[in-house]
Amino acid sequence: MRPRARDLGISFGEFTPGPFNAITDVEGVRVGHTTLIEGEGPLRVGKGPVRTGVTVILPHSRNLLDEPVEAAHFIFNGAGTTAGLSLIDEFGQIETPIVLTNTFSVGTVYDAIVRYVVQSVGDPRKLRWFSPTVGETYDGGLNDAAGLHVKAEHVFEAIERAVEGSVLEGNVGAGTGTSACGFKAGIGTASRVVEVSGKRWTLAALVQSNFGGDLVIQGVPIGKILKKERAPSATNPDGSIMVVLGTDAPLSSRQLGRLAKRGTWALPRVGAEGSHGSGDYFIAFSTTYRQDLRSDQAREMAYFLEDESRLNPLFRATVDTVEEAILNSFFKAETMKGRDDRVVDAIPIDRVIEILTDYRVIPAR
Repeated sequence: MRPRARDLGISFGEFTPGPFNAITDVEGVRVGHTTLIEGEGPLRVGKGPVRTGVTVILPHSRNLLDEPVEAAHFIFNGAGTTAGLSLIDEFGQIETPIVLTNTFSVGTVYDAIVRYVVQSVGDPRKLRWFSPTVGETYDGGLNDAAGLHVKAEHVFEAIERAVEGSVLEGNVGAGTGTSACGFKAGIGTASRVVEVSGKRWTLAALVQSNFGGDLVIQGVPIGKILKKERAPSATNPDGSIMVVLGTDAPLSSRQLGRLAKRGTWALPRVGAEGSHGSGDYFIAFSTTYRQDLRSDQAREMAYFLEDESRLNPLFRATVDTVEEAILNSFFKAETMKGRDDRVVDAIPIDRVIEILTDYRVIPAR
């Protein structure tokens, strides 16, 4: 089993992770994947090879249409196709599961979520309009993307499989066919427990890494060093990343927007370029904020509104958490062969350990 970044002795900032170091450390949050791997050899549109999937994040276990979560988003570079953002802008809420997939499957996933919500309501007379939240990156380097292999049942399966606790990372779900910085990447997650004036809050991230650049780990130019030693297996300077942030801190949509912006600070830490063709999307939600000043959370909501400098620890934790989640998406991913026998190598763990040891980022073993 490939290690996570922290398993190698890499440290990230001042805050400690939650028990699973995952977005599921935010109470009530569940994650599920459907992974599609089928076929080998030349690309035949509609036949394969298939290297794609679906990742679902459920902010809580109740009906999201009845109890939406406060939310915001930030677009660093908008070469992408994320659905549902205008509703987040207008109402500051998310009212469906958050789903990640490949670019060409956004429509299919959108339709599937509509069907899922309609079925969950039961009585169609009680149904109101809503807008699913569906994010994506393009996995066509390894996957028969134009074959549209993601179906509604794959979305339903991911929802049914969503659980609390440990989250599968790397070549799973929406990260099955993604690559970044010339290496195989995928899904990654991390969390932080942040204490503010004696109160403990959890903040966490889940990422779908598919971006261009030269990989950097703790300031060490890993990507450039490895390029001198071996030819990279994927060199597209463009690419994308989806970042989903969750917290149990009762933050308003405006405050969550500020949090989402801080997530972008993690990108240069890992060597992302934010190039012309990149789609870099950051979505943030709170599981506890309520748009009702009479709610039980009113006092805690007011705490962050009275003095927003209290958000500073959460801002710092956001950067560290996203950075670690991205690196986990590299470390947990394995070498994959996809369409036309293209091979994208995983980062070489042993060599990375040697380099980080030489740079004194981690202790000698």
